[in-house]
Amino acid sequence: LLQEGRHSWLAGLKTLLLNVSRAVTRDVLITFSPTAGPSRLNTTEKGKAGKIHLPREIFQSLSSQTVSVVVTVLNIQQLGMFKEVTQRAQVLDDTVVGIVVGKSRISGLQDPVQLTFAHRQLPQGVTPQCVFWDPSKGQAGGWRSSGCVTQAGDKRTVCSCDHLTFFTLLLNPALDNSTAKALMAVATAGCGVAMAFSIFTIAFCIFVRCRYRFEETVRINLGLHVNLVGSLFLLNLAFLLNSGLSGRTHTRTCGVLGGLTHYCLLCCFTWTALEGCQLYLLFVKVLGIYIHHYLAKLCLIGWGFPVLVVGVAGVIGSYGEYSIQNTDHQVIAHLCWITSKHLLVHYITNCGYFGLIFLFNMVVFGVVTQKSCSLQGTGAVQGHRKPWKVALVAAGLFCLLGATWALAFLTYGISSAPVLYLFTILNSLQGIFIFIWLVVLYYPKTKETTGSLSYITRHDKTTTASQ
Repeated sequence: LLQEGRHSWLAGLKTLLLNVSRAVTRDVLITFSPTAGPSRLNTTEKGKAGKIHLPREIFQSLSSQTVSVVVTVLNIQQLGMFKEVTQRAQVLDDTVVGIVVGKSRISGLQDPVQLTFAHRQLPQGVTPQCVFWDPSKGQAGGWRSSGCVTQAGDKRTVCSCDHLTFFTLLLNPALDNSTAKALMAVATAGCGVAMAFSIFTIAFCIFVRCRYRFEETVRINLGLHVNLVGSLFLLNLAFLLNSGLSGRTHTRTCGVLGGLTHYCLLCCFTWTALEGCQLYLLFVKVLGIYIHHYLAKLCLIGWGFPVLVVGVAGVIGSYGEYSIQNTDHQVIAHLCWITSKHLLVHYITNCGYFGLIFLFNMVVFGVVTQKSCSLQGTGAVQGHRKPWKVALVAAGLFCLLGATWALAFLTYGISSAPVLYLFTILNSLQGIFIFIWLVVLYYPKTKETTGSLSYITRHDKTTTASQ
């Protein structure tokens, strides 16, 4: 096993060692490729190999007469090295090039080191970026671009850096300028529409809760819906304030606005989880569970738990200005959000938190759909529910449980622009879907209402009790 491991490790590492005199009068040129490794430059070579240009300044600053130049080409896929925890970008050909001259650390060069990475025509929506590995970044190290200038070309990219270390070329997924501006316009308009229908939904729920005498379970459901829609309203309002005020506010004000936006997003996710828990209690724990001040306790969780998360994130200074850039590294928009230095906070509190909620809610959605179909198959509710209403109830539950937010996990990559449009539009229409769903489900109060979720729950309770 040790021999096999040593063989696989050496297979991903190729090194060239040169002894160069301190009195060198010309620059040192070396070629490298992922397959052949580094070698001395052959002027007649016209392949797809990259090039390394070491300036004379490096050798003139060294004290010894002869120094060793070590150039190492690593295949990080085979070695399992140089990987960030939250890395989204792809390393070109899984290749990292390390350069060491002598035994001292070289930085602050006036005449930079130049690495030319050869590649094919890059796909649209990808931005090449010259980076180096910084072991002090985060807990396990990460890529940085400070001190490096990127000159992108059609079939080669030149990296000019003022120091020596391990370098690579990252392929970052990025939006073009027109797509990014169109998405911001769609998101802004969608937020306005969503806020309007959120107000309509809250007013409708309050009206039917006061106008008609529903059983306690339905009244709790309506209270849950009001809180969920209220969190959506606050989230859209925070986004509009964020996009309108960010870039023109003080640093502390931007941090507060970023924390407010994060709080509203976590509230939305938490109330989505509570909707799923309520459906679980109704359709799985069907014999009924009485909890004193149940809705008040849910409000304490739905509005209180995000306060703890945002408070901890604020203490470590996670909030500030966040810039959205296009493929030309031009800043398209400024947002007050979690800063780039604390992206791990975003991945844990947003992506990880919602991922768990989404998995749980999809299981609950499957159980609810299965029970609804089984009751219809037995003829218990057949004749009272129309097919279009069944489909609408299912679609409403799908939105209510936050399924549209799952599209955010597909927005990373070079082909994510269509998914971004779909994600923006569907989340903008989420308030409309919930409003229509509640109107059809709870109003008017006729015999057809007996085919709603409340009737299915009552019938399921009766059947289980008799069994």
